[in-house]
Amino acid sequence: MRYFTSVSDIGDLSAALREASAIKADRFRYDSLGRNKTLMMVFFNSSLRTRLSTQKAALNLGMNVIVLDVNAGAWKLETERGVIMDGDKPEHLLEAIPVMGCYCDIIGVRSFAGLQSRDYDYSEEVIGRFIKYSGRPVFSMEAATGHPLQGFADIITIEEYKRSARPKVVLTWAPHPKALPQAVPNSFAQWSVAAGYEVVVTHPHGYELDERFTRGAVIEYDQDKAFEGADFIYAKNWSAYAGDNYGKILSADRSWTVDSRKMALTRDAFFMHCLPVRRGMIVTDEVIESPRSIVIPEAANREISATVVLKRMLESL
Repeated sequence: MRYFTSVSDIGDLSAALREASAIKADRFRYDSLGRNKTLMMVFFNSSLRTRLSTQKAALNLGMNVIVLDVNAGAWKLETERGVIMDGDKPEHLLEAIPVMGCYCDIIGVRSFAGLQSRDYDYSEEVIGRFIKYSGRPVFSMEAATGHPLQGFADIITIEEYKRSARPKVVLTWAPHPKALPQAVPNSFAQWSVAAGYEVVVTHPHGYELDERFTRGAVIEYDQDKAFEGADFIYAKNWSAYAGDNYGKILSADRSWTVDSRKMALTRDAFFMHCLPVRRGMIVTDEVIESPRSIVIPEAANREISATVVLKRMLESL
């Protein structure tokens, strides 16, 4: 596997899930695979789970790890073409990327959506340039439009907890004080459909996601109806995608917060969230602290999804 940016790059998902299960049972089985190989993790944005889990995965495989925080301790990087660089950015990404490639064997990139231009964000310029100019295998540690390591970990988690072959999985919008990108919900919907689940996406009008990611899912605007009979509830905020409203907050309706009354509509569903989570906005204390909350096992599986991806990349070198 040379690149990993979406579920289409993983190949046979069932095979990938079997591989994840085997790695979880013996996560140091391939600890010599990455000997004398170096992973460079490039962060344009802050991170906790992605940074820790991906670095742990690389160490599981015997790799060396370099972590670069672009906005802390490195030159500020210009990303636009055709600009006169007379501001506070002394280095261009087009020179920085091939230099990074000189010092490593695999590159992971984390770069969020700017939420100013949908065309720019959805063209995935930043990670696309790493793929084009680094000369190295590249994987996404969250990009403007997707978070495939999270999506993969989410499916690993559902497979571990599901009580039927085809569970009902509900992705629900919830309020948030800041405008957030669509990357996590895009990936969760796409990976869940690929896994063959019954997928329902529920949100207020105006929060429709790109159909490329939700194709195969049912869109339901009545949250209570969506929750009925659900096996898994995945709560997440995102800003508007469509038209001139791109990147905007259209609603702060607290009635969409996931609480005990709504969870009671489900089939004793498990609660999921990628973290960090805003308590009292996304979910109430009693729900996230309940025995049906699996947010911590979900986060733990980030190490497993990253290990599978890095293992496959190492095998392709």
